[in-house]
Amino acid sequence: MDIKYGYITEEDRFFYLLCVINVYGRMVIDYHLGLSCEGKHAARIIQRALWKRNLFEKDCRPVIRSDNGPQFISHLFEENCEQFKLEHERIPPKTPNKNAHIESFYFLLETECLSLNEFESYQQAYQFVSEYIQLYNERRIHGSLYNYAPYEFRQRLAAGQLKPFTVKV
Repeated sequence: MDIKYGYITEEDRFFYLLCVINVYGRMVIDYHLGLSCEGKHAARIIQRALWKRNLFEKDCRPVIRSDNGPQFISHLFEENCEQFKLEHERIPPKTPNKNAHIESFYFLLETECLSLNEFESYQQAYQFVSEYIQLYNERRIHGSLYNYAPYEFRQRLAAGQLKPFTVKV
């Protein structure tokens, strides 16, 4: 998980995108898009991501990897990780390559959405970014996913139609 900043030209301010991405299937599981981004937002999307993947009832929990931003070192975020029995792995400072999957997604978001648009309002930025995330999950193919979009890859994998592979992180 990580944060990306976007700019709203007509309002002369930034917005924040905080995403949880599944490293194996490259799907953006949940995200926060807002005019601020704090520990409470990070804690909330972790909880929502666990619900979306039905992981509250399972003993095997995902590892949460982030940088050392204030949202991720906040007491609230750490308390939530403990409450949900999640391992929180922080990458060393100045090593975005250790969080390569989310950085790759943010590169695509920047080149295919943010840099192509000058947003007039927060509402417009929210709409464009939300639509891009939906496109990314449902239609953008990935060579690393047997040339399927993340959503279709997940469905085919669950149906036993694809051979599982190992991901190095």
